[in-house]
Amino acid sequence: MQNATAQFSLLVIDDEPDLRTLYELTLLREGYEVETAGTVEQALQMLAERSFSAVITDMRLPDGSGLDVLAKIEEGSRRERAIVITAYGSAENAVEALKAGAYDYLTKPVDLRQFRSVVASALGRAPQAGPTVVPSSLPSTAGASVEAPPRPARDVDRRADALPASLRRLSGQSAAMQQVRALIEKVARSMAPALVQGESGTGKELVARAIHDVSVRAAQPFIAVNCGAIPEHLLEAEFFGYRKGAFTGANEDREGFFQAAQGGTLFLDEIGDLPLAMQSKLLRVIQERSVRPVGAVVESPINVRIVSATHRDLAEEVQAGRFRQDLYYRLNVIQIRVPPLRERMEDLGPICDALLERIARDAGQWPPSVLSREAFEDLSHHAFPGNVRELENLLHRAVAMTSGATISRADLGLAVDLVVESDPGEVEARLAELRAAPVLATPASLPDNLERYLDAVERDILTRALERHRNNRTAAGASLGLSLRQMRYRMARLGVVVSGHDGD
Repeated sequence: MQNATAQFSLLVIDDEPDLRTLYELTLLREGYEVETAGTVEQALQMLAERSFSAVITDMRLPDGSGLDVLAKIEEGSRRERAIVITAYGSAENAVEALKAGAYDYLTKPVDLRQFRSVVASALGRAPQAGPTVVPSSLPSTAGASVEAPPRPARDVDRRADALPASLRRLSGQSAAMQQVRALIEKVARSMAPALVQGESGTGKELVARAIHDVSVRAAQPFIAVNCGAIPEHLLEAEFFGYRKGAFTGANEDREGFFQAAQGGTLFLDEIGDLPLAMQSKLLRVIQERSVRPVGAVVESPINVRIVSATHRDLAEEVQAGRFRQDLYYRLNVIQIRVPPLRERMEDLGPICDALLERIARDAGQWPPSVLSREAFEDLSHHAFPGNVRELENLLHRAVAMTSGATISRADLGLAVDLVVESDPGEVEARLAELRAAPVLATPASLPDNLERYLDAVERDILTRALERHRNNRTAAGASLGLSLRQMRYRMARLGVVVSGHDGD
């Protein structure tokens, strides 16, 4: 039976004959067809004559740079995925290569096991690795295909019904959303770390899922982690796993998020909430591509694509000393900004249609409800501090409240929340209403228990912030200058609870 890898042809470019031979023999043993070149000129000549499945090139060559080869591939919109080999410790070159369109990079001296794994990943083949034990708190990936054919993002079928569900859910044709979709496809072509920035509720996880779904890793696990929701003392064990007996309660070996995402994508949501100590450990994992579980003595190689997200301005966090600059540069190779809903209100109609269809489908009630003209007008004047997530919650409630097929203004209940732009008198009346809102009064006499009094003040502030942001703890905390972890801690200490969907 013909080796399945024989269908793949590789071009190896390196000016050192010994290394070139080593790479060639390693790949031939894997069953690939291999051609070699020692200079940029030779490589470009071979690329002009035929196409390859992938190109593996050293960064420094006698007559130029591996970036020259990348430029040729990008200019011609060619199908080859490029892997760049850089000198040890040359992080700047690695990042430059990823920005130039490389699928991935390796550092010298090249670890051959990692070399084979990266090549297999670039070709859409499952990396050869042992069985992965998925943590009990993570979604199971059983049944996922272990073999995926090469699928360059630029060749994705543009028909709506052929696109992944996550990409279809990014509704709207505004210039901002077209740019987001274009960046998703660009990012999906490589292993370049991507940083998704946007306010709470804009759909950052949906963007991360879309990156995964249109990449060659689509058949492998997608593991989403909220960095702000994990207690600090558990971070290392949750991320890297642990061995039996490593600490009290470690009754068995357990794999972490990185091992669960092996071969796929690890989405680190609210990366800005990670403490500095954990940032340092994460940086090392990214650089070394290996993890050491708590209590283990050896490291295990990993093949994981990292996509991170945050509502914070990480550049400001770096300046303030709360985020490591070297980690920021590693994560921020390609940045995707997800615009808030208020900046793309021209997409409101298509988003509402898509949400109402999904709500109806999930509830088994078809056809979906429709918005009355007055209801849509109310939505179009709403500020949407909670973005698309808030819109979805509003429509869920309205569908439940409506007695017919049409959602009325009353079903939405947004009249008091409108941002009125036309009548200055109405604006002033609304401001007067807000000024008259009850606040916790300062006592005429000193409190007999200061701690209890201050707790009451803080509890009232947290409750009002949560009400204003529709129980979205992330948004409420941000409005008070608190991280999600700080917000959760204060809510737990003061006994503040939220009912229904909290929108984190």
